[in-house]
Amino acid sequence: MASQQHVTAFNGPDGAPEGYPRPDFTRTDLHWQSLNGPWDIVFDDEDIGLEESWQHSELPANGKRVIQVPYVFQCPASGINERGVHEVLWYERTISNVRTSEDGERGHRLLIRFGAVDYEAKVWLNGHYVGEHRGGHIPFDLDLTDAVRFSNSPATSRLTVRVYDSAYDLTQPRGKQYWGPQPESIFYTPSSGIWQTVWLESVPALRIADSSHGTVLRSNDIERGLLDARIALQGRRAQQKCSVELEVSFYGSLVSKSERRELSREEDFVRFDHSMRLNEQRIQELPDDLLRDAPLSDPFCWREGVALWSPEHPALYDVTIRLFDVAGTLLDEVRTTTGMRSLSWATGDGTFRLNGRPYFQALFLDQGYWPDTLMTPPSQHALKQDIVLSKAMGFNGCRKHQKVEDPVFMYWADRLGFLVWGEMAACYNFSMDAVDRFNQEWMEMVKRDINHPCIVTWTPVNESWGYPDLGGQTRQRDHIRSLYYMTKTLDPSRPINDNCGWEHVVTDISTFHDYADASGMGERCASLHATLTRGRNMFLGPIHSSSGEVDEGSKHLRGAPVMCTEFGGVNVALRNDDSRKGNWGYTTASDAQDLLRRVDDLIMATVKGGHVCGIVWTQLTDIEQEMNGLYTYGRREKVPAQLMKAVVEKAKECYYRGLQRHGGFTRS
Repeated sequence: MASQQHVTAFNGPDGAPEGYPRPDFTRTDLHWQSLNGPWDIVFDDEDIGLEESWQHSELPANGKRVIQVPYVFQCPASGINERGVHEVLWYERTISNVRTSEDGERGHRLLIRFGAVDYEAKVWLNGHYVGEHRGGHIPFDLDLTDAVRFSNSPATSRLTVRVYDSAYDLTQPRGKQYWGPQPESIFYTPSSGIWQTVWLESVPALRIADSSHGTVLRSNDIERGLLDARIALQGRRAQQKCSVELEVSFYGSLVSKSERRELSREEDFVRFDHSMRLNEQRIQELPDDLLRDAPLSDPFCWREGVALWSPEHPALYDVTIRLFDVAGTLLDEVRTTTGMRSLSWATGDGTFRLNGRPYFQALFLDQGYWPDTLMTPPSQHALKQDIVLSKAMGFNGCRKHQKVEDPVFMYWADRLGFLVWGEMAACYNFSMDAVDRFNQEWMEMVKRDINHPCIVTWTPVNESWGYPDLGGQTRQRDHIRSLYYMTKTLDPSRPINDNCGWEHVVTDISTFHDYADASGMGERCASLHATLTRGRNMFLGPIHSSSGEVDEGSKHLRGAPVMCTEFGGVNVALRNDDSRKGNWGYTTASDAQDLLRRVDDLIMATVKGGHVCGIVWTQLTDIEQEMNGLYTYGRREKVPAQLMKAVVEKAKECYYRGLQRHGGFTRS
């Protein structure tokens, strides 16, 4: 059986525990243990494990191998690096109880947390079934406490996980993971099984819930300077009395502290409208370099004592949430952060506004793949590094494409100042199974990331993938409508890009994709009419049913922001490869100098007409055979970052000059 691996937490940046998988939401008294490292694995290609009850004894020696979790067997870092089809996987390892004696006396629970397992997971401890989860891109946790209690060996336990991941089912959300034997075109090697961090954690029985379980910090009310905080609890017994308080600080200086608010009998959450406004004394305590970088006189940085978050000035407040029992004893304490910032997309002037100011979004299409680890980041630092590399080229954000990224990425995007568009992995066949599966994962994704100020747009669907007949089927349109309204109900503070690229059903932003050359992009973007009508249908015509019902279709909302959310995709010719099979791109540059020229021409052709207020360049890095990144797969520059940054800055200035000419807008 695979050996154990222990990780000791210590303070990293911003006081977060080094290596902890959810540094955006940490307990001050944190006891946890990473389960990353060697596990036993068996490929159950005949799917006989359940019938033979493998969960009740050690996995069979025949076929047992060692895999390095959280890397999938298809990648080199796993130690297996096998690209064949294996749909049923059995994982196993021993674990120990991370609860201290004091934790036990206080009745703490032992949880196992999975960052993501693709696609269906069932979990046993010492043969006792503890739970299961469906969905390959979102986190889940299971309570092991009772299974440990009934174990004959309290010191260590045998943890068994069975994973099923279909290689063929197109109703299963899979994004860019290809369903063929070899990756090709814009699709990549699949990832099966555990692909994000697994860890054990000791938590209070009655505890503060994270965003996935109902705690929402809505921080867009910059005019009143209020944080709308919905603090939810888990593990509350019927009629159990308890209270919550909220404390906010900024750069170590106390901003405000609430009174303790008791939960009602009928609801397991409590609401606060909490002040985020610094008084004059607190402002005077702030570091001089902060105020030089973000002057109090700049309304983009401050709003009457409220520090505002942006890519240029990523100001974060520290939020401490405390839970008390009826006697006033502290039961739980959680630390997180939030950034006060407002998003506006419905002012009617075609702009996207951040903190009340028109803001040009220059984004990368970011797929989140690495050579040795595929969808799994090789380290937490690698996630930070991709943001650093993007900003070095002048980009202020990314559209995370067809992937729910590791939450550490959002942690660093908050701190470094980086806009993120959240997007789910697509299904490729429309059916009720696909609808049910997608709804579940999409809503769980939104809940996981809802508290991050870096998230500025939700994109549930891409290019009608999984919706082959939006032109003729109201039923398919209705599902996208339902996604829009479900998301809007949960989060009215962000715009929704319903179907990125074309065939919009109901959307806050009119987005289009076009991989034309510079002359073609110039023609399309010269007028709003051309932008909205050239190429694939951006909007839908009416459908007249035999029963007489009419689906009116959709159209561009006058004054809605227009963004080119995919273009470019230029690769560089290879001397030893005349084909595009191993060097795939939409168009080909002869060398690095030609690549830079083409990027410049394409971006300026898209922006100079003055109708496009945001761009998404395809793409950040090469990935497998798709070699059209501005960085190689190994994160090396193809063109000097400073030259690329000059191009992006020129495009931003072109956009802002156009606003000044037509509306008198100034950035000062």
